[in-house]
Amino acid sequence: MVADSITVRYGQNIAVDHVSLEIMPGQVVGLIGPNGAGKTSLIDAVTGLTPMVAGRVLVDDVDVTSWAPHRRANVGVRRTFQSLRLFDDLTVSENLIVAAENDRRFGFLRDLIRPRQATVAIDRALELTGLEDVAHALPRDLSAGTRRLVGVARGVVADPSVLLLDEPAAGLDTHETEALGHVLQRLGEAGMGLLLVEHDAELVFRVSHHVIAIDFGKTIASGPAAEIRQSEALIAAYLGVPLDEDD
Repeated sequence: MVADSITVRYGQNIAVDHVSLEIMPGQVVGLIGPNGAGKTSLIDAVTGLTPMVAGRVLVDDVDVTSWAPHRRANVGVRRTFQSLRLFDDLTVSENLIVAAENDRRFGFLRDLIRPRQATVAIDRALELTGLEDVAHALPRDLSAGTRRLVGVARGVVADPSVLLLDEPAAGLDTHETEALGHVLQRLGEAGMGLLLVEHDAELVFRVSHHVIAIDFGKTIASGPAAEIRQSEALIAAYLGVPLDEDD
């Protein structure tokens, strides 16, 4: 997926100012920046939830800029939200079934013509996110970290080519964040492209191949994670001090 020179404006305020990024299969791209930098607005634009005033989005060389969100989702562009939006009265597996039913490729769930194919997709999502042991549990009975993984699994079940994750580590402790990082790496190794939008810079630099930093809607640094973590512009805008390479 390629997002080229994305620009988003709310009234007279420019939230995203000609930001570009590319996500290849199996690649984890980190997007970081201070609060209000435009990170969520960029995800909203790429997925079609927010209109752009300039720029374009390409999926497999197809221009989807004018497409509605559901059409972009159906060609493999999926996202998670800061708000989990889980059904707490349904089991983890049932939450994934609901997510699969919302995908036209899994419409057969409604008439149960080919349930085996859906079962394979759900089992794969559970395996990739490490949720097999809690498949029959209710989300309300799970830890915050496990609930976050259920949110990720809902995006994974449709087998997207690109999954955009909006602050998946929000509210997690160190152990839960580390577990999430392992899951994200596993998704990349499975061939999925990921855009990780996250305030936890250590998580981003640990799992990302490429990192983009934005501030006031503009790109201030972009490149391999090892290079960007030492960017003077990034340090000044967001980190405050260089990160220890050994962390």
